[in-house]
Amino acid sequence: MAASIPAEDERYVLESQIRELYGRCAYTHKTHEKMAESAANYLWCVKWAQIVLSALTTGGAIGVVFDQNSTIYPLATAALSILMLIVNSYVKDIDPGQDAQIHRDAASDIWNVREAYLSLLTDIRDLAFSLEDIRKRRDDLQDKLHLIYKSAPHTNSKAYAQAQQALQKNEDLTFTDGEIDAFLPGPLKRSRVS
Repeated sequence: MAASIPAEDERYVLESQIRELYGRCAYTHKTHEKMAESAANYLWCVKWAQIVLSALTTGGAIGVVFDQNSTIYPLATAALSILMLIVNSYVKDIDPGQDAQIHRDAASDIWNVREAYLSLLTDIRDLAFSLEDIRKRRDDLQDKLHLIYKSAPHTNSKAYAQAQQALQKNEDLTFTDGEIDAFLPGPLKRSRVS
């Protein structure tokens, strides 16, 4: 385990700021992932509602053709047709599939910056990197993140709460040595099986 940086050291202050930036980036990344999941789930529900309404409307139309004496088929078909018109009109100007993709793209871009912050946190412990080098890299990452945020769609408090749950309770970004070892070949494993 690497030795910690003394609190009075200038490097410690810089590390503290970069840790904060990393944390914010991790939350924003996960929030965009949750927004993408939500939009994809909404799209799934809308598509299935359209399919079910279409099938029921078609069934009603077939019922009208074969049972011309019944009043239930024409009334049910008309009601289902109106309901399908309402659903289709409601979703005509929104595109949850596109929203999901935009949030996925934003999450992907933010993930890259998040990982760069993590690398920077590792490098700050290496005294071969000067404070000036670390600050330059930090500022470059901040510029990249600013460009991403300018074009990223807004998120909401529900997605943030889901991200908080995933990161704090489900520990989405944490792994045990054993979990990491499961992905690595023998020579790179930390735990050795006797």
